[in-house]
Amino acid sequence: MTVQRLSPEILGAMESAVGQNGIATNPAGMAKYLGDWAGDYRGGALAVLRPASVAEVQALMRLCNEFGLGVVPQGGNTGLVSGAIDSKGGLVVVSLERMNAIRQIDEENFTLQADAGCVLQAIKDACEARDCLFPLALGAQGSCQIGGNAATNAGGVNVLRYGMARDLILGLEVVLADGELWSGFSGLRKNNSGYDLKQLFIGSEGTLGIITGVEVKLFPKPAKTDTAYLGLASFEAAIRLFNRARSDCSDLISAFEIIGSECIELARLIDPAMRAPVSAPVQVLIELSSSAAVDLNGLMAGFLADAMDNGLVTDAVLAASTAQARSFWAIREGLVEGQAKRGYHVRTDLSVRISDIPALIEQARRFVANDHRGWIPLAYGHAGDGNIHFNVLPPPELAEHEARARGSEIVAGLYEITVGLGGSISAEHGIGRSRRKEFWVGLSPAHRRMVAALKNALDPKGLMNPGCLLPSTEGLP
Repeated sequence: MTVQRLSPEILGAMESAVGQNGIATNPAGMAKYLGDWAGDYRGGALAVLRPASVAEVQALMRLCNEFGLGVVPQGGNTGLVSGAIDSKGGLVVVSLERMNAIRQIDEENFTLQADAGCVLQAIKDACEARDCLFPLALGAQGSCQIGGNAATNAGGVNVLRYGMARDLILGLEVVLADGELWSGFSGLRKNNSGYDLKQLFIGSEGTLGIITGVEVKLFPKPAKTDTAYLGLASFEAAIRLFNRARSDCSDLISAFEIIGSECIELARLIDPAMRAPVSAPVQVLIELSSSAAVDLNGLMAGFLADAMDNGLVTDAVLAASTAQARSFWAIREGLVEGQAKRGYHVRTDLSVRISDIPALIEQARRFVANDHRGWIPLAYGHAGDGNIHFNVLPPPELAEHEARARGSEIVAGLYEITVGLGGSISAEHGIGRSRRKEFWVGLSPAHRRMVAALKNALDPKGLMNPGCLLPSTEGLP
């Protein structure tokens, strides 16, 4: 499948399919599509194609199928595992950014249909204007696209209450590898008629087809939201507090984030004036939301008072305004941006049972301290769903090539700890190209055979995002 350049015949056919403004082949025109947000990965491409309609996507896929060209589907390109980067430069990138319309908002049935290239924030804003809520919430929501959210099964801060992208999607529209269109839109909340085909494409990272449209569930817009920033003595205390919160606040919890105090300085790289409202080894950001009928403030205040009386919480600040609540969330968002600003670092996306979070962090910290002295561990994440981002910063004086070599060793060690606890190496970021080997090695023979059967059935020529998620078609069992 390796192609050095596209012939004038193929380029002409592609330009005819998407128009002159829908194709780029020169380095300047392709540049922004060839690197990831964090700056960790850089690739190449034979061409970048920007279809403006489903029909244009179909035409492109027919051409790629005819000429045996591998395709990298690309959304907002905010992923962190090189899933949308053509790392070897012998493929074509298909960006969905021009397909960005909200097709329909059905307030009566609480559903929304949108083009795959619609930016998540645009969807959230449109829903809010109709007094509805689309709860998927990510740090990258101002640039990530709903099709990419579906293809990667995006998570975020509201998984605890509303689930992953998989739980929010009612239907998909997909262009298959040969250009055929499959539409799974129905608007139904319950449909128990055979295989749920949309689930094959959710989380498939563009390896089975190109998602061109997404239909999602909406919810009534909460009338009240209360946010608190808490200080605790340990991660063990944080998990005990979460268990208490689930009991006392039930399903009104929309977020429960934990932050190791070592992370705060990273947020200050984005805003030097930023200060955590509490001083404690472990900090928790908790959010409750409800309808107008619930005394939410009283519920939160009572819960916090009880937690402080029982010694679980050492300090607490309840946001007195929306602006103050946003300042709390700015810390959580800023620490991620701060890591990117600092440069290369080890980034993980680990998942364990909620009760195993303290053990994961303790074992990971001990591993770094004993085997990689001078490296700085950071622990934070969505504790309410077992997703911990355990990242590690290299010593500032270490050359980047040396840091990357050592970083690979650290990642391997962290994965070993996670698997030893019965966890997963990817909670929400996916596999992409950067974790493909570890993912594939960890599968059972039966699991590999089923994955291979799906891939061979839907993409027999191996054209869809080759090198991402799983070996090339030739390497499948």
